[in-house]
Amino acid sequence: MNKRLVTLLLVMAALLVGVLPTVNAQDDVFRVAAVAPSATNDLAFSQSMFDALTLVDAEMGDAFDFVFQEGTFVVDDAAVALREWAASGEYDLIIAHGSQYGAIVEELAPEFPETSFAWGTDQNTFGLPNVFAYTAAAGEGGFLNGAMAAMMSESGIIGVVGPIEVGDAKLYVDGFVAGAAAIRPDVQVQVTYIQSFSDVPLATEAANTFVANGADVLTGTAQMVVGPIAVATENGIPWFGTQSSQADLAAESGVMFQVYRWDVVLMDMIASIQGGTLGGEAFTLTLANGGLQMVMGQRGM
Repeated sequence: MNKRLVTLLLVMAALLVGVLPTVNAQDDVFRVAAVAPSATNDLAFSQSMFDALTLVDAEMGDAFDFVFQEGTFVVDDAAVALREWAASGEYDLIIAHGSQYGAIVEELAPEFPETSFAWGTDQNTFGLPNVFAYTAAAGEGGFLNGAMAAMMSESGIIGVVGPIEVGDAKLYVDGFVAGAAAIRPDVQVQVTYIQSFSDVPLATEAANTFVANGADVLTGTAQMVVGPIAVATENGIPWFGTQSSQADLAAESGVMFQVYRWDVVLMDMIASIQGGTLGGEAFTLTLANGGLQMVMGQRGM
């Protein structure tokens, strides 16, 4: 080849390096944005998702990145964040972690058909091809907790502090009651729904009332359980938990905790999206698929 032609080609190649856009090393990174109603250290619902994303991050390494907006209890505030994330086009999956966000997902997903959305706890994908739904069969671990609680109770009276009678919270409470009754048909499982996921003082009051009426075992679900856990530790009675491990806070009162491993279904969603399926499927955490795990506390060991 003519030396002048070779030189010209080399010069042109050098120039093109400066003109053509460089390939972003992060183009292969799977990006997730999530919004949740409470804090990432709430020992309950929001923490369960944050912990799951952290586990996925550890497993996928540089091929994964996520942002997490905590404490977004106000639905309108969540709607702003979800829309901004979708409009940016930067995220492969946008998670609305809270059943109160369902209407927002149903509205946004058709506007951004190339973006995947996920929400829970629920099983409704709204018939949209870019929406995943997820829930937890919380009654499974609830049943095990209830059965053990009935065996441990000396008074035969157990107190349950529930938030609002919906979703996985109701599944857990119903499962707990059924488990206790299966072991001791005469056991009294007293249930109070305080109509709030976050009202710690009200949850504390409900737990104190249970103890005053003879309950010698307590359980509950949602982020307000920090109050009832304090009541259990102060009175030296067993505590059973769900959603996230509360073993450290419950200390010597902690018996057993049902832990949500959302990373199990998140990995399935990621695989589906990378394979070209953006939604249209509902996932459920169960004991069988490892999405629900039972973790022992100090009192259960």
